[in-house]
Amino acid sequence: MSTQRPMPAMFFGHGNPMNALEHNGWTDQWNAIGARIPRPRAVLSLSAHWYIQATLVTAMSRPRTIHDFGGFPEELYDVQYPALGSPDLAARVQDLLTSVAVGRDDRWGLDHGTWSVLCHVFPRADVPVVQLSIDGTKPPSFHYEIGKMLAPLRDEGVLVIGSGNVVHNLQAYAWGQRDVVAFDWAVNF
Repeated sequence: MSTQRPMPAMFFGHGNPMNALEHNGWTDQWNAIGARIPRPRAVLSLSAHWYIQATLVTAMSRPRTIHDFGGFPEELYDVQYPALGSPDLAARVQDLLTSVAVGRDDRWGLDHGTWSVLCHVFPRADVPVVQLSIDGTKPPSFHYEIGKMLAPLRDEGVLVIGSGNVVHNLQAYAWGQRDVVAFDWAVNF
């Protein structure tokens, strides 16, 4: 039996994609986390930007860097996060989630909810990264159960992260309007 502590599970409020290029309080802390935690053998990321009507896991050896946003400076679109993928970790995720139909995906890659944080946590992109989609057709209890089923990965050296924001609804954002009042549900949360 291993006496090594499990890898942490973490949530990153990734904020503005420009954080990938900036150095500020958040990005400094993300960098400090990468320096402080034990080096993982891989990362499993659940990003608010892969919110679909299925449960899929990236299974390619070399995931592409996805620039899934618009209207930002060209230098942000030039950012590449060339971390390797891990078909073996994808298979392990499928094994752990035997009660869920988990498909293998070879098209998605790493969206900015993942790479805009990891470029500070692991700036050399030298830790393999796999993404697991969030199935928007399922209730919160489904995702809670998935989290419990994935817990053994932490004992296997995998850092499990979630990325998004507590209130992440750009469709409701009042672009260009000043003095916008927040929705009651956001303030209450």
